[in-house]
Amino acid sequence: MTHSYDLIVVGAGIIGAACADVASAEGLKVAIVESGAIGAGVTAAGMGHLVAVDGLPAELALARYSLGLWEDLRDLPGGEFSRCGTLWFARDEHELARIPDKLARLRAAGAVAEAVDAAQLRELEPALSPGLAGGVLVPDEAVVYPPVMARRLVERACRRRATLIHARAIALGEHAVTLDDGQRLLGNVLIATGGALQALLPELLIHLRKGHLLITERYPNMLHHQLVHMGYTDSAHGQSDSVACNVQPRPTGQLLVGSSREYGVSDSEISLPMLRRMLRCAFQFLPSLRQLKALRAWAGLRPASIDGLPYIGRVAQRRGIWVAAGHEGLGVTTAPGTARLLVDQLLARTPAIDARPYDPMRAAA
Repeated sequence: MTHSYDLIVVGAGIIGAACADVASAEGLKVAIVESGAIGAGVTAAGMGHLVAVDGLPAELALARYSLGLWEDLRDLPGGEFSRCGTLWFARDEHELARIPDKLARLRAAGAVAEAVDAAQLRELEPALSPGLAGGVLVPDEAVVYPPVMARRLVERACRRRATLIHARAIALGEHAVTLDDGQRLLGNVLIATGGALQALLPELLIHLRKGHLLITERYPNMLHHQLVHMGYTDSAHGQSDSVACNVQPRPTGQLLVGSSREYGVSDSEISLPMLRRMLRCAFQFLPSLRQLKALRAWAGLRPASIDGLPYIGRVAQRRGIWVAAGHEGLGVTTAPGTARLLVDQLLARTPAIDARPYDPMRAAA
């Protein structure tokens, strides 16, 4: 069977779901192709933080653009949007010296951010270890529950008459994709399959980075902000196995504890040595975590591009094929901005931010 659409979105994680939502809102005839449960892959394994990481200028630009767009999604039912803010903390004077540059970058990108000294840090979060040097408060940032957000975006697209197809894409053609159930769909094709990207687009390199998370039982009001060590950006952009303290208070009263990164690993099994290393890092800054009960731990694979920026746009040498993938740990944050950027290009409109840093051509070349 052959069917035609304006846009065929392959993959219904948070990125694909957001793209389908924006495209359907523009009046496009949309198909969503997903072989598994919506938001059950990389999306379900993520922390769900909505945070502007300032390691790369284009990364910060996309995050800030997306954070503004999340305001229109905050009331989706079950999404657990919580504006807890982010508190970056510095361990010592060396890390404290990085704060002025961080503040300058965040403020230049339009973020509200303020420096806090050691006393203010303790007042904001008494559970933090004594002796920390200070930090940066970004009050407008938030957390969400990614799998439900992905489902709500797909449901909203389907209410606008998008078609959800439970199948697996197995081959691409010019303005076409073939599915494993025998269907051939015609139209612009967007590949948003995350870690499985190279099965369909081998010219776009993806590195899988394994990460662990742990969630506790309910301890309401133990923390008030998502807490991130100043070394997190170094971990996110490094090239070797690493851990960094990143702890979120969830709206349920639970605490979500991260984060870790492993390279050269293709399975999502829990690595007890890495989990212990991650927890020791968290205990160093939040000693009271040792007394809490863990509910479960899990691991997932984050798809990262060759240079730390996602691939967003038309794929070189492939007519009618587009991509939105490679977001590593910021896929949830940047999903709405990615969707707007992609659909604006599809409709030959000038995007709100410069799309060139995310051009897939840089990897295909």
